[in-house]
Amino acid sequence: MSDEARPSRTAVVIPAAGRGVRLGPGAPKALRALNGTPMLIHAVRAMAASRAVSLVVVVAPPDGPVGAAEVKHLLDAHALPERTDYLVVPGGDTRQESVHLGLKALPEGITTVLVHDAARPLVPVDTVDAVIEAVRDGAVAVVPALPVADTVKEVEPAEKPGDPEQVVATPVRARLRAVQTPQGFDHDTLVNAHATIALTGEGATDDAGMVERLGAPVVVVPGHEEAFKVTRPLDLVLAEAVLARRRANDGF
Repeated sequence: MSDEARPSRTAVVIPAAGRGVRLGPGAPKALRALNGTPMLIHAVRAMAASRAVSLVVVVAPPDGPVGAAEVKHLLDAHALPERTDYLVVPGGDTRQESVHLGLKALPEGITTVLVHDAARPLVPVDTVDAVIEAVRDGAVAVVPALPVADTVKEVEPAEKPGDPEQVVATPVRARLRAVQTPQGFDHDTLVNAHATIALTGEGATDDAGMVERLGAPVVVVPGHEEAFKVTRPLDLVLAEAVLARRRANDGF
């Protein structure tokens, strides 16, 4: 079957094995409650809200009190769109390893893969659909992104934490973008990147960056201000406010 005749199928890989220490002590970041529901469930629902998504693969912590079985039970306990299939697999010690294990779990026939941060629970479905559409239109790698509001300085890192740092450059702000997720990929391109780019140190934190290192083009589509990453306690407050506004406006 030619590429033109091959039906397009989209899957999402959500690496959810991180500890999220910046949020403080407690449950793993992806399982922190947001409006009484774990962030991971919000993130899964956000991906499954797209009618183009046929499968969501959640990559769970490889060890500890919350593993793949517990995450599978969590998904089973919450209402999720029935048109989408869900799969939970154990992850690795790094995000790169976890995404790689998620990719290995995909069935044959998947043509488009999204990789989404569990800590971005509020991304609107229009953003998800825009990423998928760009891949289906021929892009091999797509990232949603927003213009940078602040002036950014490149510095020489200090030898000791807290010491003053020397500014070495001021990038042109108009050329900068703050990248979000889901990032979208042609399936074979992303698999090739994970097979080619060696895991070093803590591994790659950005799958589009891995594709860039292969020399393949990466394009940007407009992101959304509500697709922010919940990293610190103040982000939880903001996320709760967004959910409150959605409930007031449209009963979300």
